[in-house]
Amino acid sequence: MTPLTPHRARQVFLLLTLTRWFPVGLVVTVTTLLPIERGLSVPQALTALSVGGFVVFALELPTAGLADSLGRRPMLVAAAVLQVAAAVVFLTAQSFWAFALAAAVTGIFRALDSGPLEAWFVDTVHATEPGADVDRPLAAQGTVMGVVIAAGALVSGALVWWHPVAAWSALVLPYAVYAVLAVVHLVAVVVLVREVPRTAGGTGVGSRLLDSARQAPGVVRDGLRLARDNRVLRWLLIVEVFWSVGMVIFETFQPIRLSELLGGTQAGAAVSGPAAAAGWAVFAGGAALTGLATPRLGVARTAIIARVLNGLGTVWMGLALGPVGLIAAYLVTYGLHGACGPAYQALLHREAESRNRTTVLSMASMLSFAAYSLGAPALGWTAGLLSTQAAMIIGGVFSTLGALCFLPALRRERMLSGRAPRMSGTLAG
Repeated sequence: MTPLTPHRARQVFLLLTLTRWFPVGLVVTVTTLLPIERGLSVPQALTALSVGGFVVFALELPTAGLADSLGRRPMLVAAAVLQVAAAVVFLTAQSFWAFALAAAVTGIFRALDSGPLEAWFVDTVHATEPGADVDRPLAAQGTVMGVVIAAGALVSGALVWWHPVAAWSALVLPYAVYAVLAVVHLVAVVVLVREVPRTAGGTGVGSRLLDSARQAPGVVRDGLRLARDNRVLRWLLIVEVFWSVGMVIFETFQPIRLSELLGGTQAGAAVSGPAAAAGWAVFAGGAALTGLATPRLGVARTAIIARVLNGLGTVWMGLALGPVGLIAAYLVTYGLHGACGPAYQALLHREAESRNRTTVLSMASMLSFAAYSLGAPALGWTAGLLSTQAAMIIGGVFSTLGALCFLPALRRERMLSGRAPRMSGTLAG
């Protein structure tokens, strides 16, 4: 099978980003508030949802090894199937353990989904443009992601306000629509992703799977060895620990704090939807700004500035005393969150090769989910003992320290300045 051209691969990459992330916008605030509405306390809800992160942590490297040996497409199809299943389980959950199960299924889906699409795109580009840098296409992806999640969050808020089915909670309809659109994404993946099979040991799917399963441990070992021996990559991976604790604040605590200020979960969800929409819109702007900043400031320096400002914005969210101040701080913080991603991902790709690219991306994701899953209940219990605001400030201060982890990448970039190839005008545009 002939690989797609770089231009066509970019189109597919961005279209699948749309079908993957628009549904997420529908549930970006509901995911935290629905368990609370169904009787869980804040610490219980955050603990149940954290199960998904531990599942991702356990499965990231094995699934990444399969993706690097078997291929990206099978992982993407399996992930899309499990996304549908996870949506249905969460939609019907009524207890702590049911929500924990939903989080576990979601964790399996995210482990399979983490990295293969991006790795498929980069490898497709490198098939005709070897070694090409990908910061600008990744910035474009971040922009698309921000726009479609913003649109989804806006629709989610409208669905909560509308509440057409009186027998359901107002928080249920966004998740029902999410489940339907997850099916749409599954169809898009099956139809659009083309890939040359990576294994030649057998012609059947079973043979290919067995060959890939045998290769996967070696791929994982190579990835871990790379992280051990590559100081730049090792510190880039540690960035995820600090960044993810900040994400607990501006993704999970924002609707909780807003609900506190507005007097209830449904009021919080109705306002959080438009707020999240605006947040993802500025996320898109931040990602686009990164595409303009990296050629002038350098990729590593851009990542450092964005990381510091994002952490400080999280602290500001904790200090806000009213809903207007909280939303203003959230918008600034989320725009800087969007600015962090493309630069960080481009730095990771510099340290990876085709044979281990998904593994490298999955190591980053694995640490991210582990840190999130430890940080969320810890900050949830901190909120229970002290206050929501105190937990937000503590998490924000910790998050800011992650900027120090970019210093080895900055030194490497200075050494290699002027020698890294750039994307062609056709692809980067």
